[in-house]
Amino acid sequence: MTNHTTTSPTPSPLWQYWRGLSGWNFYFLVKFGLLWAGYLNFHPLLNLVFMAFLLMPLPNLRLHRLRHWIAIPVGFGLFWHDTWLPGLESMMSQGSQVAGFSASYLADLALRFINWQMVGALFVLLIAWLFLSQWIRVTVFVVALMIWLNVLTLTGPAFSLWPGGQPTTTVTTTGGAAAATVATAGDTPVVGDIPAQTAPPTSENLNAWLASFYASEEKRQSTFPTELAADSQPFDLLMINICSLSWADIEAAGLMSHPLWSHFDMVFKHFNSATAYSGPAAIRLLRASCGQSSHKNLYQQAGAQCYLFDNLAKLGFTQQLMMDHNGEFGGFLKEVRDNGGIQVPLMNQAGLPPVLLSFDGSPIFDDTAVLNRWMESEATNQGKRTATFYNLLPLHDGNHYPGDRKSADYKLRAQKLFDELDAFFTQLEKSGRKVMVVLVPEHGAALQGDKMQVSGLRDIPSPSITNVPAAIKFFGMKAPHQGAPLEITQPSSFLAISEIVTRVLDGKIFTQDSVNWQQLIGNLPQTAPVSENANAVVIQYQDRPYVRLNGGDWVPYPQ
Repeated sequence: MTNHTTTSPTPSPLWQYWRGLSGWNFYFLVKFGLLWAGYLNFHPLLNLVFMAFLLMPLPNLRLHRLRHWIAIPVGFGLFWHDTWLPGLESMMSQGSQVAGFSASYLADLALRFINWQMVGALFVLLIAWLFLSQWIRVTVFVVALMIWLNVLTLTGPAFSLWPGGQPTTTVTTTGGAAAATVATAGDTPVVGDIPAQTAPPTSENLNAWLASFYASEEKRQSTFPTELAADSQPFDLLMINICSLSWADIEAAGLMSHPLWSHFDMVFKHFNSATAYSGPAAIRLLRASCGQSSHKNLYQQAGAQCYLFDNLAKLGFTQQLMMDHNGEFGGFLKEVRDNGGIQVPLMNQAGLPPVLLSFDGSPIFDDTAVLNRWMESEATNQGKRTATFYNLLPLHDGNHYPGDRKSADYKLRAQKLFDELDAFFTQLEKSGRKVMVVLVPEHGAALQGDKMQVSGLRDIPSPSITNVPAAIKFFGMKAPHQGAPLEITQPSSFLAISEIVTRVLDGKIFTQDSVNWQQLIGNLPQTAPVSENANAVVIQYQDRPYVRLNGGDWVPYPQ
C-alpha cells in the first residue's frame, strides 16, 4: 500500500508582488520637473504616502487593478494641492462671481493656463521616460528622489527644496530713521513702525512675526482734530480708486513715462494695497485712519476713528460717492456701504455714455464724462468742503469694447485713462479750485503673471500686484510744487494717506506763500508689506517675499 501525502501550496513571498510604479513614474517625474522649475508648492510627505500606497504589494490582481482606479482621483487631487492654483474653499467663495463672467472671458482665462513651452517639455519628458524605462528600473530612482526630498524637509525648512536662492527686493523693511519706535507687540520690538525681523524665516517665526505685526497695527491711528479753526480754508478732496493698476502693470504696458506721473506733487514708490481684490481694497482705503487689519477683520465693525470719510464728515466735509460702473458685481457697492462707512447715494449716472463693457457684460462709463459731472456738481458747492470717493473700472481684466467679445488691449485702455486724468488735471489747474486729489489704485492687474499665477489671476496677492502707484496732487495753490514729484520710497500703506490728509485739513496749504514739502511728507507712518486675500497671505521678511496658502506652511514666493 502506498501512502499519499497531500501538501498545500506554499504562498509566494510577498516581495514577489512588487510591481513598481509603472505609469505613475511619469506622474512623479512631472512633479519633480515642475518643482525644480519653481511651479509647485510641493508637499513631500503627502507624496511619499501616496507613493507608498501605489507600491504596497497586493497578491490579488483584482485589488491591484482597483488600486489604480482609486489612485487616479487621489493623484489628481494631490497634484492640484501641490500647485499654486486656488483651493476648493477659494473657488467656492469666488464661485458666484465666476458665474457672472461672460463665456468669452471664461474661455480667455482657460487659454491662459496653457503654457506651450511647458507642454513641449512634458512631451520630451514622456518620450525620455518611455525610452529609458526599457532598460532602467525608473521606479528605483523615483523612490530614491522622493525619499531625498523628504529627508530635506526633516533636516531643514521646506525652503531648501527650491533650486538656487530667491532674489532680494528693494523694499525696505526695517523702518530706517524716518520714524521712531512707537510700540511693542508682545515681546517683539516695533522699530520704525515695523516689528523687527531678526529671527530665521521658519514657518513658526513667520507666523509669530505676522501676529506681532497685527498686534502693533491695532495700536496705530491718525489723529483728527475735534473741529477746524475759524480761519481754515475750504477745499475739496477727490479720492481716485483705480482697479487693476500696479507699478508692474505700468512698466509692462510701457507707460512709465506718461505725462500723468509728472503731474503729481508726490508719488509713493512702495505703497502696499494689502490685497488683490476690489472689495477689500476699497474697505482698506475707507478705513485708512487706523493701522492695517487682517482680511477677516475687514468684515467686522471697526472703531469709529478708523473711517476716513466719517472723520472728514465730522469736520464739515460733505461725502460723495462716484463710480464709472454700477457697482453690482461681487456686491462691491454693498461692501463699500456696509464696511467702508459711506452711506450717501451714488452720484447720478443717467445719460453717461458707456465706452466699455465689463467682464460680466455691464457698462463702464466714460471717465471724462463722469469727472465733468463731478466738476459741475462742485460748481454748486463753492466755499464748501467735499470728500468724494471715486472708483474706476476700465482697466479690469476682461473688459471689452461694445460689439467685440475679445478683451480690449490693456495698454490702449491705460493710455486712454491716463490721458483723461491728465486732461482733467489740466482742467482743474485752469479752474483755480482748491482740490486735493489722492490717487490710490485698488490693486494691480497681474498683467504679466508669474510662476504662481497666470496673467489676470489674483487669488494670491503677490508683490507685483499689491505695489501700486499711490500719488497726491494739490490744485489751486498759491505756491504750487515745482519740479519733479517728490518720491516717498519707504514702505507705506493707507495710514500714510490718512496722515497726510490730517496735515492739510485746515486748507492753509492752498494759501501759504511757501510750503515746506519735506515737512509735509516727513515722518509718515511706515507699514510693512503684508497682503491678504481670503486664503492667501504674502509678507516681506528680511527683504524676501513669503507666501502662506490656506493656513499652511510658509514658503518663499517663487520668482
